[in-house]
Amino acid sequence: MELDIREPEGRISKKAVTVWRLSNTIGHGITLLVFAGLIIAGSRFGWWDWAMTVLWILGGLTIVSAVYSIFIEPVILQRTWRYGADEEFVKLRHGVITVQHQTVPMTKVQYVGLEQGPLLRKYGLYTLTVGTMGSNHSIPALPEKEAKEFRNRISRLAKIREEEE
Repeated sequence: MELDIREPEGRISKKAVTVWRLSNTIGHGITLLVFAGLIIAGSRFGWWDWAMTVLWILGGLTIVSAVYSIFIEPVILQRTWRYGADEEFVKLRHGVITVQHQTVPMTKVQYVGLEQGPLLRKYGLYTLTVGTMGSNHSIPALPEKEAKEFRNRISRLAKIREEEE
């Protein structure tokens, strides 16, 4: 018997791009400030030349990483994320180079939760987490109404499947 598992069709919010850009800007900004402080301290206190060269190289790599993770990666992530649920499975799909397909049987779902940090709260978004005995699966950046409806749907479907057995 072959299962007919359809591709998930739900998409995460376009506001996710803004949230991820802000988050990555904050993280890379702090990292660059640390490197700048170390470079200033190194030049002021006459650190070894090789240490200063390593700091400059790491600072440059951080800038390249920042450009990618602030301007390119959020758009790619938002465009490739898909999620869905039916009576049998919770389905997740994301990625470009390495595409991840995750199918969680409803019979294995133990809990469904919503999480909202400060940046997500500012944009009215939630991260939905589906927990099983061995792992957690997250769907990022869902609008509030959609996140609560999807959480309730998974909870209802998981409960129904549990009662049937």
